[in-house]
Amino acid sequence: MTGPVQVVVVGFDRPEWNGEVLAELARLRDAGTVRLLDLLLVERTEDGALVTLPFPEGSPSDLGVMTASLLGASADDDVQVEGASWSLADAIPVGTTAAVALIEHLWAEPLREAITRSGGTPLDEAWLHRDDVVRLEGLLA
Repeated sequence: MTGPVQVVVVGFDRPEWNGEVLAELARLRDAGTVRLLDLLLVERTEDGALVTLPFPEGSPSDLGVMTASLLGASADDDVQVEGASWSLADAIPVGTTAAVALIEHLWAEPLREAITRSGGTPLDEAWLHRDDVVRLEGLLA
């Protein structure tokens, strides 16, 4: 791996696994922007447990293996997050289905290398919530 890796958790009330998101990730991969390293489907049940979900027919059999391993489970087991540096359970509301993606940001590697060559060290990073982006757009207008 060359670029920073991000965990993206996307919630769905009623998922439609129509392939549109994977097609967009493929387009971004072909453009050299990102690479999807792995994808895991989970559901947070009404009792708060995280349960892995099967992928649609025809999906690669190893999908979810890396992500589940990072979370301390297998792709076929309920997800256990003990010892993780962040809480998947905190990110997924009860009763929600989620896709947990490991995405490598290939575009960021030259920037990270320039920072390192300049003696810098990335200390933290965060993505703005959509509400904050809307506020920022208002400030930039």
